[in-house]
Amino acid sequence: MKFEYKNLQQEFFIIAGPCVLEDEKTVMKIAEFLQKETQKYGFQFIFKSSYEKANRTSARSYSGPGLEKGLQLLAKVKKEFNLSILTDIHLPQQANQVAEVADILQIPAFLSRQTALLQAAAATGRIVNIKKGQFMAPEDMLPAAQKVTAAGNPKVLLTERGSSFGYHNLVVDFRGFAIMNDFGFPVVYDVTHSLQRPSAGKTSGGTPQFAQMMATAAVATGKVQGLFLETHPNPTKALSDADSMLPLNEIPTLLNKLDKILQMR
Repeated sequence: MKFEYKNLQQEFFIIAGPCVLEDEKTVMKIAEFLQKETQKYGFQFIFKSSYEKANRTSARSYSGPGLEKGLQLLAKVKKEFNLSILTDIHLPQQANQVAEVADILQIPAFLSRQTALLQAAAATGRIVNIKKGQFMAPEDMLPAAQKVTAAGNPKVLLTERGSSFGYHNLVVDFRGFAIMNDFGFPVVYDVTHSLQRPSAGKTSGGTPQFAQMMATAAVATGKVQGLFLETHPNPTKALSDADSMLPLNEIPTLLNKLDKILQMR
């Protein structure tokens, strides 16, 4: 399967999957369902899940199967459904190994200014998705993107995931979509992470009831090329981000709304 960056520049796309890799049965079920539903509207679909969550509220929280087992499962999803894969990297030395499976290497928000990490991701030749740090203004994303392009890789995505607003709260400034869009890279809106209540107690909370409203409003701006969603068949039993993931059975309704908006853009 050949996955082209130019497709993401020209067509609307969905990045979705469970926050972290769980058991194989659950992961395969989610991938199959999302592929089927996105195909109904001709949306490009990229499967996302993390082999490891390096940033958890509690040291006792489930952090994933790890690099080796996680990549094996992602490779199986890729082969079984002929899907493109996105996953995070946290260290420069992970980049080449992850790039053997993933089509898109994601730089987590808290690491979005890490020069060596961005350069290592760029050197793989894969698409690099940089998530905007909660502490960064939209215009701060241009220097981050330039660290990738200066390394000889022009294939960058910029993802908005909300900005810190006081304690345990995030807000999304929709002007940021336009600002980042002007840099010439596809802009992605991370719906579910922007609705988190970070570190609100022993685990992060969330307000997923606003996901459909925020997603449709963002796409209606005309400045967002893709959406990032974390979803699970039963979020209350999910092993990570249980309070912010969108129930899998709500995805069809959201995709239908998005399709109607896109037809009017």
